[in-house]
Amino acid sequence: MSNPVGWFEIYVQDMPRARAFYETVLGKTLERLESPGIEMWAFSMAPDQPGAGGSLVHMEGFPSGGNSTLVYFISDDCAVEAARVAAAGGQVFKEKFSIGEYGFIALAIDTEGNMFGIHSMK
Repeated sequence: MSNPVGWFEIYVQDMPRARAFYETVLGKTLERLESPGIEMWAFSMAPDQPGAGGSLVHMEGFPSGGNSTLVYFISDDCAVEAARVAAAGGQVFKEKFSIGEYGFIALAIDTEGNMFGIHSMK
């Protein structure tokens, strides 16, 4: 059985600001995806590895924030990325905390008003 999540999209209003936020917090560079009428910047993907691919998306008529999408990024120690959130222009909603045998998570809000999670096993 494969993982149920195959892709994610985080809708944004200010792409340069959103890109700078995620690149700073995650320490990774996003890559432009060509899509007519839609601006998309993808998080790094490795098709032969577990996990879901996804991107930031700016499309007229699709507002950011206030949605019910919650994406969790994989990390070695979620406290490291959470510590970068405020300096990148976001806010930490909940600092690193245990979720029992499933590891730890931190919750944050990006520059577009979207909440996201960072997950680690330590």
